[in-house]
Amino acid sequence: MSEIKIPIGPQHPALKEPESFSLTLEGERIIDAEVKLGYNHRGIEKACESRNYIQDIYLIERICGICSHSHSTCFVQAVEEIAGVEISARAQFIRTIVAELERIHSHLLWLGVAGHEVGFDTLFMYAWRDREAVLDILALISGNRVNYGINTLGGVRRDIDKEQSRKILEIIKQLTERTEYYIKVATNEPTFSGRLSGVGKLSTEKAKELGAVGPTARASSIERDVRRDDPYGAYAQIPFKVITDNHADVLGRTIVRVFELLESYKMLKYLVQNMPEGALTVKVPRRIPAGEAISRYEAPRGEDIHYVRANGTEMPERVKVRAPTLANLAAIREMLRGGFLADFPIVIAAIDPCFSCTDRAIQLVKDNGAETVDWRQLRDYSIDWHKKRGIDLSRI
Repeated sequence: MSEIKIPIGPQHPALKEPESFSLTLEGERIIDAEVKLGYNHRGIEKACESRNYIQDIYLIERICGICSHSHSTCFVQAVEEIAGVEISARAQFIRTIVAELERIHSHLLWLGVAGHEVGFDTLFMYAWRDREAVLDILALISGNRVNYGINTLGGVRRDIDKEQSRKILEIIKQLTERTEYYIKVATNEPTFSGRLSGVGKLSTEKAKELGAVGPTARASSIERDVRRDDPYGAYAQIPFKVITDNHADVLGRTIVRVFELLESYKMLKYLVQNMPEGALTVKVPRRIPAGEAISRYEAPRGEDIHYVRANGTEMPERVKVRAPTLANLAAIREMLRGGFLADFPIVIAAIDPCFSCTDRAIQLVKDNGAETVDWRQLRDYSIDWHKKRGIDLSRI
């Protein structure tokens, strides 16, 4: 049987974001896959160098609409470490409450998308109905459904009062009952589990070798979670279980996420009922002393890493972001190999990708060294490339 290569993306009905894949097929079976980065580069890391630290918080928060609190918390933790600042226990609790609400919102969003990708639109509607309740709570706390603006250097910008705490506990009770249904669907519903079982296989050894993180790794029996292994916020005080599964496929990634929802509900209950008194912020100098720090954070998709280097001014000298999607992209090739073309959408969706988070530039390597390509050069290169193939895009 002859091999054929087909491109999928960067614009494609199966992809919600612009990303490019090249699949090599024998019939309907995928024998190899290539992931191409760099289509969408916003230059957020470089933009941070020309803005002060407070401005950067709001810029960093917009790396991802779903993990906005994850990125801003990871960034401010690094800056606070360089400045030698320790925030209050109450501020830590509030950061952690918003973190777990964001995790619930993200996992419910993913569950709905997963249901939609396999034709189970009833699950999609149920999961997104419940996600709305979480977004309402986030809007009640912060005033926003997506970018919450909770973090500032030295603490948080908003408090959580008793009425808001009562609302959180009320929503948790409702969601706990509904999540029990999702667990039954994931583990007992034969058509759903049958569609996901054996799809997108990633062995424990390969997951370790390729550096998989988050639910993708935990679904391959890797018990790794930054919240427990390198605690930040209030996680060192919270009793919780790291959820793993041994299916090592899309079904396992589903099981990990739905059981993580239950753990998040328990954590929120503990946080709300045990929130200490204290100030929301402590003073942080405008000029951060010279130094560098690496901050780690367990985002809903996995380990998020921020590197910040300060030079004693109001602006950072360097900001570097390694989002969990970038860590998991290397494993996609392994997951796709040996599977069917029809499995492609759900395999990609199973890592819960955020391709805007990867945000990487392109370098052209020439005989005389590497050359960084700016936006205009990249556009001109693209127009010339298409012209050689008979398509004139110069007027666009």
